[in-house]
Amino acid sequence: MNIEVQKKFSSYPADIAQALHQIRDLIFKVAEQESVEELEETLKWHEPSYSSNIGSPIRFDYKANQPGKFFIYFNCKTTLIETFKEVYPATFRYVGNRAIVFDVGQYLPVKELSHCLALALRYKKLKHLDLLGL
Repeated sequence: MNIEVQKKFSSYPADIAQALHQIRDLIFKVAEQESVEELEETLKWHEPSYSSNIGSPIRFDYKANQPGKFFIYFNCKTTLIETFKEVYPATFRYVGNRAIVFDVGQYLPVKELSHCLALALRYKKLKHLDLLGL
């Protein structure tokens, strides 16, 4: 784990850290399944960020002013959230065109979230091939 990301994780409440570790693990699992060879883990805007050379960055974080919730952020200049809303209108709660919001302890729809993460990790390639259907 990137040392700065590790420090960030240590600043989270225990239940948030556990939930976000699960998201982090899922990102790496999906990247491996999708043959994304270069996945960079850094802090962007003080949030753990994951990007590939063929994708769009994925960030996640917990905001102290919204206890019990965490957010997975996607680039608002992409069509990712718009696509997710079309494919999974009732599966996730969305914040505009930039985030999916979760409650700590809620059921995590792993199959659906994995699909969303895969689209983000391969966004540039998929968009170039017009496989997003947009």
